[in-house]
Amino acid sequence: MKLLDRYILRQFLLTFIMLVLGLPLLFIIGDITDNIDTYMDRGVPIARLGLAYVYQFPQFMVYAFPIAALVATVFTIGGLTRHQEITAAKAGGVSFWRLFVPVGLLSIVLSAGAFGLSEVVPASMRKAAALRGEAVTQAANGPRINFVFQTEREGILSVRRLDAGTGEMTELALERNATDKTPGVHLMARRAVWRQKGGWRLEDGWKRTLHADGREQAVRFDTLSVPGLVEMPEDLMAEPRDPEQMRYAEVTRFVGAIERSGGDALPLRVEQALKLSVPLAVIVIVLFGAPLVTSSSRGGTAYGVGISLGITIIYMLLFRVGKALGSSGAIDPMVAAWGPNLLFLVAGLVLMVRVRT
Repeated sequence: MKLLDRYILRQFLLTFIMLVLGLPLLFIIGDITDNIDTYMDRGVPIARLGLAYVYQFPQFMVYAFPIAALVATVFTIGGLTRHQEITAAKAGGVSFWRLFVPVGLLSIVLSAGAFGLSEVVPASMRKAAALRGEAVTQAANGPRINFVFQTEREGILSVRRLDAGTGEMTELALERNATDKTPGVHLMARRAVWRQKGGWRLEDGWKRTLHADGREQAVRFDTLSVPGLVEMPEDLMAEPRDPEQMRYAEVTRFVGAIERSGGDALPLRVEQALKLSVPLAVIVIVLFGAPLVTSSSRGGTAYGVGISLGITIIYMLLFRVGKALGSSGAIDPMVAAWGPNLLFLVAGLVLMVRVRT
C-alpha cells in the first residue's frame, strides 16, 4: 500500500499545488479589473500596486485552499475511477475507504496549513492596504470623548478623552471592586500613555486601596503601571479594524471589548467563527467530493471542472448567506459560520457510507 499511497498523494498534490498557486493570479486579475479606477484616482504607482498584490497573495491563497482541495480530489479520485484503477484495487482486496486514507490525512494537514496561513494574512494585508493608500488609522476617526468601559481584568474605566492615534488618555478613573482575596482599588490619573511593551502607564494621580475591614489607604503617584489593564487604545475605541486585517486572537479580543462596551458584536462574532470554519472546510469538502465523484465515470476534464465549480459555488454561497444572516442576528453566529460545513459533512458521511467498497 505504500506505493499506492504515494501514487495517490502525488496525483493529488500536483493538482493542488498548481491550483493553489494559480488561482490567486485569477483573483488578482479580477480585483484589478474591479478597482483599477479607484487606484488610478488615488495615483497609486504601478510598482507600489504590484508590491501590494505580492503582500495580498497569501490572502488569495487562503481563498484558493478549499477550491484547490476539491478540484484535486475530483481529478485524483475521478481519474482512478475512469481508468478502472479503483476497480483493480478492490479486486486486490483494497477498499475505497482505504484508498481515501492518504487523501483524508493530507486534507487535515492542508486545513492546518490554511489556518496557519490565515494567521499570516492580517500583517500582509495591512501592508498591502498601506501601499494602496487604504490604511485608516484610529486617529483619523477622531478621539473618543467621555465614555465608560468595562475592562477585562481591572473593573470599570472612565475616561474624559482617548486619542488612539497617540495612545493617550486624559482625566481617567479606574475602579476595581474588592474580592475575597484582594482589596478594592480606585485609581485616578491626569494622564495615561500606552507603551507597546509596557502597557498603560498612569501619570500624576492617586491610588486608593479599600480593605475589607473598612481601612483606606491613599497614595499619590507620579507614574504607575497597571499590568492588568490589557486593552490597547484601539480596543477602547470599540471600533475594530477590517476583520481580514486581524488574527483570530485579535478578533476574539475585540469581540470581548465591544460586548463590554455595550456595542453590537454579532458581525465580528461571525468573522471570528469563520476564521476557523473556512480552513476546516478543506477537510469537509474533500470528504464530500471523494465519494461523490465515484458515482459516475463519465466525462473527463470537463466533467471534473464542472462538478468542482458547481460544488464550490454552492459552498461559497452558503457561507455568504450564513454570514449575512448571522451578522443581522437572524441566526446564531456559530450556526451561520459552521452551518455549511455541517451540512456538507453530513452529506459527505452519507455518501462515504453508501459508496461501494
